[in-house]
Amino acid sequence: MKKVITYGTYDLLHYGHIRLLERAKALGDYLIVGVTADSFDQQRGKLNVEQSLMERIEAVRATGLADEIIVEEYEGQKIDDIRRYGVDIFTVGSDWRGKFDYLKEYCEVVYLDRTEGISSTELRTEQHALRLGMIGESPILNKIERESHFVNGMQISGVCTLDATMLSESLRQRVMPMSQLNELIEKSDAVFVISNPRCHYEHIKQILSQGRHVLCESPIAISPEELSELRVLASTKGCLLVDSLKTAYSMAYSRLVLLAKSGAIGNIVSVDATCTSLAGFEATEKNKTAHLWNSIGAWGPTAMLPIFQLLGVDYLSKTIATHLLENDSDFDAFTKVTFTYPHAVASLKVGQGVKSEGSLVISGTKGYIYVPAPWWKTDYFEIRYENPANNRRYFYQLDGEGLRYELLSFMKAVQSGRPIGYVDEATSDAIVAVISDFYHKKDTVII
Repeated sequence: MKKVITYGTYDLLHYGHIRLLERAKALGDYLIVGVTADSFDQQRGKLNVEQSLMERIEAVRATGLADEIIVEEYEGQKIDDIRRYGVDIFTVGSDWRGKFDYLKEYCEVVYLDRTEGISSTELRTEQHALRLGMIGESPILNKIERESHFVNGMQISGVCTLDATMLSESLRQRVMPMSQLNELIEKSDAVFVISNPRCHYEHIKQILSQGRHVLCESPIAISPEELSELRVLASTKGCLLVDSLKTAYSMAYSRLVLLAKSGAIGNIVSVDATCTSLAGFEATEKNKTAHLWNSIGAWGPTAMLPIFQLLGVDYLSKTIATHLLENDSDFDAFTKVTFTYPHAVASLKVGQGVKSEGSLVISGTKGYIYVPAPWWKTDYFEIRYENPANNRRYFYQLDGEGLRYELLSFMKAVQSGRPIGYVDEATSDAIVAVISDFYHKKDTVII
């Protein structure tokens, strides 16, 4: 009996898939079909898979062409499967020609011509196109543009900015003056906002008023009143208003939060987060601060994220200690905020003009979680105990610093009309409240 094996994601199973399976079946007597696991697709950068693993397996089974269905879960599994099942022929579509020639050492390799004019990627793109406009002055715009290419159907419609010098060559070709913001909004389905936080309210209000969704670099606003008004407007217009906090979409970060909440280190008694950077900041060149975010705006939301997600937003008191670039300005070179809870404490340190160890430490009654710098885009963390033999290390893949998954999540939320809660409203409200108190010098000591 001649055994044939083939692999694929088989998302939104279509005629092209079926035709390929038919031809694979004709190569032998027994066809084994490997369906890729969700986690393996993510590792390979295939993020826009619409159907669950079980749905895709059932779709393949329903064709009646597979004699056996297996799940592909890791790199290098193909060699293991060929040996384990005694495979005679490995086959895939011709768009992979040459990629799997190394398997010729183990069996015959056949590349089959694909059906022209149809693919799952094209189907997803046609069904779920999203035109994303961008507004602001930040190198992060370049990252958004780059990561958008990994999200099927997402297209950058243009960028409005007051300073194009930090943009990539490809984005500079799509720059529009801020006076044409309405035109950008009109040709977009949603807009990513990373203008200075002082401008967020006006920009977001303008975008929502025209019925477009908003993904905004946190904080959404710098006062609770502005945030509340924008939320009401978004609801009235049937639009999404979502915090952009890439760390929340990191798999490593999500896992450490779950482990901490599950009691892996006992009761949490302290959370300490530090985020600093000197990149692009020269305190003596004050004319450059016009578009530069201050420290509490640039790093505060990220540093507050684990505090509020682990300890909640109902703290008893807080103290803000800040060093301003000038006494009469609101541009802080460094700020430290301490929070007191009924049974825990927390602190954050943020700085655009100060450098410190950018780590995250979560202390508990049984052990602690340590995330090395830069913790906000980590793919690794440790749980450490009194007995070092019990220590555990965790590794997770991180693509695009979390932005890739953030864009995908936002696109799915737009398509479904339901927000996907990586940053809930309570956390977003608490972040804005602290930043508002900073601007109003409430609970604040100037150093």
